[in-house]
Amino acid sequence: MTQYTAANWSQHEDGFTQMFYEQNVKQFWLPEEISLNGDLLTWKYLGANEQDTYMKVLAGLTLLDTEQGNTGMPLIAAQVSGHQRKAVLNFMAMMENAVHAKSYSNIFMTLAPTEKITELFEWVKTNRYLQRKAEVIGGLYNAIKPGDDISLYKAMVASVYLESFLFYSGFYYPLYFYGQGKLMQCGEIINLIIRDEAIHGVYVGLLAQEIYNRQEPDVQLKLRDFAIELLAELYENEIAYTEDIYDPVGLTHDVKKFIRYNGNKALMNLGFDPYFDDEKVNPVVLNGLSTKTKSHDFFSLQGNGYKKATVEAIRDEDFIFEN
Repeated sequence: MTQYTAANWSQHEDGFTQMFYEQNVKQFWLPEEISLNGDLLTWKYLGANEQDTYMKVLAGLTLLDTEQGNTGMPLIAAQVSGHQRKAVLNFMAMMENAVHAKSYSNIFMTLAPTEKITELFEWVKTNRYLQRKAEVIGGLYNAIKPGDDISLYKAMVASVYLESFLFYSGFYYPLYFYGQGKLMQCGEIINLIIRDEAIHGVYVGLLAQEIYNRQEPDVQLKLRDFAIELLAELYENEIAYTEDIYDPVGLTHDVKKFIRYNGNKALMNLGFDPYFDDEKVNPVVLNGLSTKTKSHDFFSLQGNGYKKATVEAIRDEDFIFEN
């Protein structure tokens, strides 16, 4: 007979999960609580190529968030032991699709006509580099075998790369404008998302390191080789993706530096040394990333563009649904 267990939050499962739970909850935000109308004037003065690239990077991010929320986090959570760990991963999964992906749609609906939005989502389905990202990462998620630490570890590596590496070719352009004081509300949303993805990458990285540290030295070597080979494969595709969407605005060279910078950060989340050489990243983009210019830092609540929604009491009439 199966013995079912309940989540006991009065006891810590480990030395970090409850801290990550608390931080996730503190950081919780909703797309509807950030007004985007203030960006409309700046948007109208952007060139056609600038608008097109901006929309495409957000559409690409939407695909990755959707995959992470629908597939990646739930499949990893299903194989992780510990009710608290599952809860944190499930919370993160919810943020990916219900908050992050939805926030991009809010930006689309504010800045673009319906026809353009439809075109963007068709572009996502036909862009071979975007589809390749989803195929590689999704393949590792779907390859998880119940009770198998090695396949779970590989999926966690893929998750860390998605959160800490692959997102950043898309984050670059909003940060590029944000660092110049342009499209500030869109940039505020990106900052909130980046802050979420940062702790997602760190948390899953810690879980991956636990599995890695339990292995024999020869297995560890194979797992490290896997991680580096996967990074190299994703990097090659990421370079092609960057050229595809950033060549029209002349920023490809800078974006490639930013990609390598974040590739090294992803490896650090997994406990590995940097793979790419140290390079100077565009200071304008780093200014967009910097918390010193805003009212929040990594472990604060919300950014300076965030305001709580007005909450009304539930009434009986709210449950009357008429056709």
